[in-house]
Amino acid sequence: MAKRVHRPREDAEFNFIIGMSGVPVLAYFTGAWPKAVEPCRVMDLVVGGIADDYAGRLTVVRADITRCPAATERYGITGAPSYVLLKEGEAVAHGTGSMTIADAPKFLDGHL
Repeated sequence: MAKRVHRPREDAEFNFIIGMSGVPVLAYFTGAWPKAVEPCRVMDLVVGGIADDYAGRLTVVRADITRCPAATERYGITGAPSYVLLKEGEAVAHGTGSMTIADAPKFLDGHL
């Protein structure tokens, strides 16, 4: 995964990253339980590519659902992988399941 992807260890760190970002944030929520592992691994690669392709225009955060439960609840995350595009901390778009790198512009560009 790209080095540009932030990996908060807890909700406080997640909130700090979101609060300090001067650009929109793609918050990608992942899980470690068996049914989530493979789809989340696929999304890790996609999210890394998004972080590289949108560097300077988008902050990317990979949040583990079990480590960031308050953020998970706040944004209505019910499964993994899921992703939320945030502008000034407010959700402007949601997605669930795997996204391809080709799908990313469709999801992101209208909001950036």
